[in-house]
Amino acid sequence: MANRSTSAQSTVAIRRRGPPAIVTFAAMAALTALTAGAAARPARPAPPTEETAPRDAGEPIMAIVSIKTQQVTFYDADGWILRAPVSTGTTGRETPAGVFAVLEKDKDHHSSLYDDASMPNMQRITWNGIALHGGPLPGHAASHGCVRMPYGFAEDLFEKTRIGMRVIISPNDAAPVEFSNPALFAPNAEAVAAAPARAETLARESTEAAKTADEAKKTAATTARATASLTASLRKLEALKTRADAELAFADRALAAARTDEAKARVEDLQQKATAKAAELATQLDTAKADAKAKLDEAAAAKDAAKAAETKKADVAKAAHEAKLALEPVSVYISRATQKLYVRRNTHKEWPDGGEVFDATIEVPVTIRNPEKPIGTHVFTAMAHNDSGLRWTAVTIDNGDNAKDALDRITIPQDVLDRIAPTALPRSSIVISDEPLSRETNYRTEFVAVLNNQPQGGFVTRKPTADIRYASRNVQTDDGFGSFFQPAWGSQWGSQPVAQPGWGYQQPVAQPVAPRRVGGQYYRPVQQQQQGW
Repeated sequence: MANRSTSAQSTVAIRRRGPPAIVTFAAMAALTALTAGAAARPARPAPPTEETAPRDAGEPIMAIVSIKTQQVTFYDADGWILRAPVSTGTTGRETPAGVFAVLEKDKDHHSSLYDDASMPNMQRITWNGIALHGGPLPGHAASHGCVRMPYGFAEDLFEKTRIGMRVIISPNDAAPVEFSNPALFAPNAEAVAAAPARAETLARESTEAAKTADEAKKTAATTARATASLTASLRKLEALKTRADAELAFADRALAAARTDEAKARVEDLQQKATAKAAELATQLDTAKADAKAKLDEAAAAKDAAKAAETKKADVAKAAHEAKLALEPVSVYISRATQKLYVRRNTHKEWPDGGEVFDATIEVPVTIRNPEKPIGTHVFTAMAHNDSGLRWTAVTIDNGDNAKDALDRITIPQDVLDRIAPTALPRSSIVISDEPLSRETNYRTEFVAVLNNQPQGGFVTRKPTADIRYASRNVQTDDGFGSFFQPAWGSQWGSQPVAQPGWGYQQPVAQPVAPRRVGGQYYRPVQQQQQGW
């Protein structure tokens, strides 16, 4: 009642004071309401700004782009070093979320898709046109799918990064967290220390083996030419001997048919000459055959030596190539969609059309426990050496299992571990994902994988990289890297080649878990062509 009385008195007072009092009271009431509403609502987060860590920065190992907060953060071995606002793809041309790596850098790039638009300090992450570059930042998503960074920031960053640097585009905020697990690579200190000398030795042996093979090939060619002329001489002598034998046989028949002494005398003279000629040619032929046998044996030996030298050249070149790759960080991708494990390392072999060639000679089946259960997308990165071998971090950008449970579900083949783990280096990584590799993954990329449960507008509006070719192991170049070819793919993506024992030629068989198709993104697997790796 007291409240009612007070309210009534206030109302009467306002009425007595007239319109000015009413206006003042209304303003006070509105201000009170606004103040109460502001206290009830959480404060809007401040827009991202450029920041630099207050310490000496090392080389960037990874970049994480948050589409939600429109921010990119770069990390070195000890944590974040640079942050900046970005502008990602607008609605319908969204920047794809997923796992990428820097493939090419161009200081003064111009778009081939959008009216020669300037894209300064461009760092490409797909060959169909997605990149990090300097550009205008209106404070919201506004690009055609690329990640725009502040102009000055992009320029300062350009010289700090290298091809192969991991780029993670997350739909939400994500950051690396310290992580350890027995399943991660544990390098052997002795193997790591010995790797440079081994690579140098094998490179020298490879050069020597190539030189020996070339010399053996020239010797075989020279002896082959010599035996070719010798064989022609033998055929000529054999023809002359056959003709002389025919003439002698004719003389024998003529002598038997002679009826007069005069005729017999003429035929006997012919017979004697034919006999002498046949005997002489027989002697010449026997001598030539004896000489030819030694030279033919020499030619056969030279041919065998050339073949053996070529085989050694290929074997040593392969070993040298492997030893050289052991000096590079190794990246592993494990896909629940295809039930496969893929390994890539940068060869640093420049490609004429841009970028560098990545080795892709390991692609094997992998065991994933409960393959029907989502596993998420997790990126494990070796940041630096430590007492136990390597210090790792984990970044999760798609929910499923947590990082530890996801890694525990994987059984990596022991022979793969034996091949890559002993010399694993900082910047090595293991990516586990529900996703198949995108068809943008090719010989000039590390791994390209997009989250199919997120918009991919800026990705699907671009045509896939034309004429995607893959490394073939049935032709070795001088540095051990295979030639490239365009494989003939089947019409069904539901069947993928699965390696048989011995890693021989793979026949397509149905997978237990078919890859998902959203936005037309599929990885085209490397065809296995040889026994062994």
